[in-house]
Amino acid sequence: MTDRSPFESILRGARRRCPRCGTGRLFEGFLKVRHDCASCGEALHHHRADDAPPYVVMLIVGHVVVGAMLYLEIAYAPAMWVHAAIFLPLTVAMSLLLLEPTKGALVGLQWANRMHGFDPNAGPNT
Repeated sequence: MTDRSPFESILRGARRRCPRCGTGRLFEGFLKVRHDCASCGEALHHHRADDAPPYVVMLIVGHVVVGAMLYLEIAYAPAMWVHAAIFLPLTVAMSLLLLEPTKGALVGLQWANRMHGFDPNAGPNT
């Protein structure tokens, strides 16, 4: 059994690359994971990222945006339209930019830990 480095697999996934070889593309579209890697042939359809990436993104974006919003409010007390003009686009942009790398990182983590069918020695029901 070969060793699968979780750190390396997470980084490869976050870069939108196959967690096994690091060269093949992980996604077909924005969030659709490929059935298998075009470079090494690793089956990628086993992933079960489901709702975890949006929750991780909400956690990160929420902390950054709320912290910046509180700082701006305490330091400068701007009008509400300034908050809306700054933080609505920032929230949308950060969410869209972080979603794909976060999903890739979670798929990489699942691959490294042999979860959800990524273990070649597991039975058919795992």
